[in-house]
Amino acid sequence: MAEIVLGIGTSHSPLLNSPADDYVKHAENDATKRKLLDKGGRPITYADLLAQADPAIRDQIKPEIFVGRAARCTANIERLAGVIADAKLDALIVIGDDQNEQYSDDNMPAVLIYSGETIPNNPMHDDDAVPEFFRKARSQYHVKDESRDYPVDSPLALHLLGHLMDNGFDISHAKRLAKDHGEGHAFGFVHQRLMKNVVPIVPVALNTYFPPNQPRPVRCYELGQSIRDAVEAMPGNAQVGILASGGLSHFTIDEELDRRVLNACRNRDARALSSIPVQKLNSGSSEIRNWITVAGASEHLATEWQDYIPCYRSPAGTGCGMGFAVWT
Repeated sequence: MAEIVLGIGTSHSPLLNSPADDYVKHAENDATKRKLLDKGGRPITYADLLAQADPAIRDQIKPEIFVGRAARCTANIERLAGVIADAKLDALIVIGDDQNEQYSDDNMPAVLIYSGETIPNNPMHDDDAVPEFFRKARSQYHVKDESRDYPVDSPLALHLLGHLMDNGFDISHAKRLAKDHGEGHAFGFVHQRLMKNVVPIVPVALNTYFPPNQPRPVRCYELGQSIRDAVEAMPGNAQVGILASGGLSHFTIDEELDRRVLNACRNRDARALSSIPVQKLNSGSSEIRNWITVAGASEHLATEWQDYIPCYRSPAGTGCGMGFAVWT
């Protein structure tokens, strides 16, 4: 039978494509432009976040710390790319989110499976007002010069969709992208940073970011379980991987939440993952839903490796909790 033989979890933050010297530039953006939430998911100003932050964070935003953490993150990305290449997968299901890249207020699906034969990745087109450091950071999601179409395992995508529809999930569907942007950052990151050899993907887009129809944690876990069941019900002996793209906590780092997620993944603790308070899963931290889904799909596997790097970039505690994991 076909089976899921590999699970991957990875952050995809723009910070992962930023040299250590640019961390302070991201921090300036946090202080002046970004809408922030506290660890409870409530809107907060940067000044108030700074006032309540642990003073010890200042010891984690020194230049030498930035250099070490940036290098460690890059090494982890290379490690994951090697794991995917060595697995010799027939297909990779990518659980990601869309941030108004293809889907927005006119139609915001809670769960969507894309089944086109290919998915385009297009060069980035920023206006002149976007600072150079941020262009550099976001370039990891896009091809550099010419658009490229990446292969999609369309038969697997349609099989997943049919199985999920037969088992209590109402799934949105697309076989082409309506906007010139091309595939979103969660999927572009996989193609540009993690694929030494191109593997056909199945893009599964969750609405992690935008109320009111964000999938609840328990539903994400159940979705992962049903995806695994669907793969195992598919004829043939395909070797399939599944990957969570995004997270962990950001733009306010919540180490307690991140470690809870990673420990629950390691311990196959469905209850802990399913009961994460939804108010904590907003803004960038909402992408933890992608990890919950992959944990559900990978509960028959064992965690082979994890790493966690709280990449603070300001004394207010802003930054990204970088998570990396492999299930085999």
